[in-house]
Amino acid sequence: MDKSDSKFAKWMPLVVLSSALMIIIIDTTVLNVSIEQMVGDLNTNVKGIQWVISSYALTLAALTVTGGRLGDLFGRKKMFITGAILFALGSLVTSFAPTIAWVIFGNALVEGVGAALMMPATSSLLVSTYSGRERAFAFSVWGSIAASAAAIGPVLGGFLTTTYSWRWAFRINLFVVAFLLIGAKYIKESRDKGHKIELDFIGILLSSVGLASLVYGVIESSGYGWWIATRNFAVFGYRFMPFGLSITPIAIFAGVSLIVLFLQYEKKHEEGGHIPLVSLGLFQNHQFRGGVFTTMVLGMGQSGLVFVIPIFYQAVKGYDAFHTGLGMLPVSIAVLVGAPVSLQLTKKLTPKRMIQIGFVTSTLGLTLLFFALDVNATVFDLAPGMFLYGLGMGFGFINLSNMTLSAVRVSQSGEASGVNNTIRQVGASFGAAIIGAALLVTLSSNAITNIQDSKVIPQTAKSSIVKHIEEQGSNVEFQAAEKPIAPPVIQKEINSSINKATVDAGKRALLLIILFSSIALLFSIVLPNIKDLEANAKEATVH
Repeated sequence: MDKSDSKFAKWMPLVVLSSALMIIIIDTTVLNVSIEQMVGDLNTNVKGIQWVISSYALTLAALTVTGGRLGDLFGRKKMFITGAILFALGSLVTSFAPTIAWVIFGNALVEGVGAALMMPATSSLLVSTYSGRERAFAFSVWGSIAASAAAIGPVLGGFLTTTYSWRWAFRINLFVVAFLLIGAKYIKESRDKGHKIELDFIGILLSSVGLASLVYGVIESSGYGWWIATRNFAVFGYRFMPFGLSITPIAIFAGVSLIVLFLQYEKKHEEGGHIPLVSLGLFQNHQFRGGVFTTMVLGMGQSGLVFVIPIFYQAVKGYDAFHTGLGMLPVSIAVLVGAPVSLQLTKKLTPKRMIQIGFVTSTLGLTLLFFALDVNATVFDLAPGMFLYGLGMGFGFINLSNMTLSAVRVSQSGEASGVNNTIRQVGASFGAAIIGAALLVTLSSNAITNIQDSKVIPQTAKSSIVKHIEEQGSNVEFQAAEKPIAPPVIQKEINSSINKATVDAGKRALLLIILFSSIALLFSIVLPNIKDLEANAKEATVH
């Protein structure tokens, strides 16, 4: 084998694993720009499509820990291949789905289970395949793909939906999976051979239902209210509103209770000499624990940005799905620039310092975005802030992932990766719900205030316009120009009032994102300031 062939075989696993992560993350965002076409094609409503998106997130949150542990026990490469096949089958079913029920089955269930098996394997196989600076480089590429795929998803989804059909967003997965299966021959099998194969079924049940309940409560908060119910909770034809409470606090309480029960059970299960789904010893590792919780807070802010800016582009600027996606490209480009630069800088600075520099840069970028966001702002006005934010992610997120997963033994890498990805998913769900709720509440109230304070709109017409805005609820920013409700001069003032309210709401949401980014920076203080990220893992192996 010559030198070029040797290098090809060496780095092919990185290409394959990064490509797998790319399609998993893209599928979490691609449907957001295809809602209108799917509603008409499947004869459903927006709530039905939201259920598809939410169910995919629920499956990932509930089963990613299990997917990581299965990889440790049965083989990470084996679980990766199994997940890829399931992902392809789910994509195929979804692409030909005649009804919304088939979409939920194909995308949220089959494809979601496949993603839950693949996702932890993408990072745990990097840990088992590479070490030292090669591992740092691998994670810089892997992390760049993870951070930029969320911005690529809307571009790709918008292009395919506009040019062909939303169904092609799933059909292209088949070609990517074919590449993954062919390229998998370059990946060496890796599994924990030090323990007997034993599945913790009770742990799987408790963690899956607990995490699903927790994430469901957060996701549904915008529809049912955070505390007092805004409408009845309906399931299997039955409607109820216990003590006037929303389903949100009930689901969150049930989820937290089950997770506490899960942790207690795991401790006793491991003390009894059995193999737990999650070894609580992972959290005794200072480096892993600090990395995981920093990742969670970081995820809360990341999910908010990809929600706020697209709403501004589509509602205020009138961009279509494809051009909205293009407007998000500065983030992706900056991540791809930041990752290799970060790798070079770690020759002189420790990973902790690079993480902190990254978080400071991202926070600065968000601050620039806050001041640039205006009714008359263009893509070029927002680009500097978005680029700085992405550059910070390229510096910080990549090093954070490497630091977190390098803290454990290779034999624990699947389990650790599953925990890390799950906690990030939970953080992202909380962030999206909190930031989304703040944006929508501010938007509605500010729009009404702007209408009532207007000197152009006749006093006699204000009550009916306010009533219309209240009826539109969270859709008001998209309805302004599409469905005129007044003569042109008054309609222009209504649109202006709603656009200003949308911008003000976006600024309020950005303040929350800045807060989460700042908290992540504070959390990073507890990370160890070391050059050898694998020191804790080596020590654990010795002992």
